[in-house]
Amino acid sequence: MSAIAEDLLLLAYHDDKGTPLITTAELDIALTGALLAELAMADRLTVTEKKLVVVDSAPVGDEELDAVLARIAGEPKVRKPEWWVNKLNSDKLRKRLLVRLAERGVLSEEQRKVFGIFARTSYPERDGSVERELRQRVQSVLSGAEPDEHIGLLIAIMHACKVARKAFPGADKNRIKEVAEGAWAGEAVRVTIAAINAAVMSVVLAAVVVTAAS
Repeated sequence: MSAIAEDLLLLAYHDDKGTPLITTAELDIALTGALLAELAMADRLTVTEKKLVVVDSAPVGDEELDAVLARIAGEPKVRKPEWWVNKLNSDKLRKRLLVRLAERGVLSEEQRKVFGIFARTSYPERDGSVERELRQRVQSVLSGAEPDEHIGLLIAIMHACKVARKAFPGADKNRIKEVAEGAWAGEAVRVTIAAINAAVMSVVLAAVVVTAAS
């Protein structure tokens, strides 16, 4: 399982409606960033001279993470994080993770009609205990507790795609930023994750501009 990306999905979806709190375009970008950041946390990727570099190509045991790692390792040129966020960005990742969560009984998969005509698949919550436990951990950190690497990284990704305040409306924006930029990871990993999150912010902004223009 891709823990960070799946946790992001749970927190970024309405429990009842089963639809995202942000646009699917923004969420897809964030999920891509979550995979890259998790690989950095696993000491597989680092940033050298502003480029994303594979430092260890050994699989981590998750099909999504391993597929991304193999793709980066197989790229002839060394690329910037933003290039990879754009290149890997796809709604297929979100759909695969949603189906996986549904298969585990965490979410339900429901077909609904929009205006009685258009079919749309939604993913309302089925087993609320998983998200409740996750929310308690995140809320504890947002209330002042020290984050572990998992929750620190999750909050950093949520901050990058601007879903943190939507998922936790009462959270202090300064505390969110403090955690996102905090020292819950070693210096090299922190710098790499910061570069990935900056790339996510940049690509999300570009997506918002394109959507507004259209």
